[in-house]
Amino acid sequence: MKTFKLLSVVCFLFLVSCDAVRVYCDYDKKVDFTQFKTFAFYKQGIDKVEISDLDKRRILHAIEDELLTKGFSKSDNPDLLVNIFTKSREQVDINQFNAGWGYGWGFGWNPWGFGGFGGQTTVSTSTEGTLFIDLIDTKKKEMVWQGEGQGELTRNVDKKDEKIKAFVTKILTQYPPTKRQ
Repeated sequence: MKTFKLLSVVCFLFLVSCDAVRVYCDYDKKVDFTQFKTFAFYKQGIDKVEISDLDKRRILHAIEDELLTKGFSKSDNPDLLVNIFTKSREQVDINQFNAGWGYGWGFGWNPWGFGGFGGQTTVSTSTEGTLFIDLIDTKKKEMVWQGEGQGELTRNVDKKDEKIKAFVTKILTQYPPTKRQ
């Protein structure tokens, strides 16, 4: 069980499709986000994340690139600390297909009567991962924004950098938050 959990967490963010990523955010509505100009990573929090160091670096590089693109600069005395957290869960999908007309031996229901022949059951598993990106106001020592991305994971080693960057970019499109009325 521990090996399975570690394996699923290590495989974090190897997405099948960027379009399958669902993003959400939450933030403190009283905060003026225009005041934040600099950032640094919250090392103690990031060290606790249970994914491989390689994947951690990929995520942190993607976050850094995205924040620099948004006009932030990295600093030893930052306005914001960036922390990450990940989780994953295994999904099992069971599909039954009846290829026959409903005649034959066995139990079951179909529109043409009891039984059936030529039926097929397929079982597939997938892993869904979630990445949280937390932004913490260093002066107040409070989280002011949290972005969350959820998506299906894959183990395609050749596309890790590209997929992680797309995942992080989609999450950070929500920063800074826009006030809705």
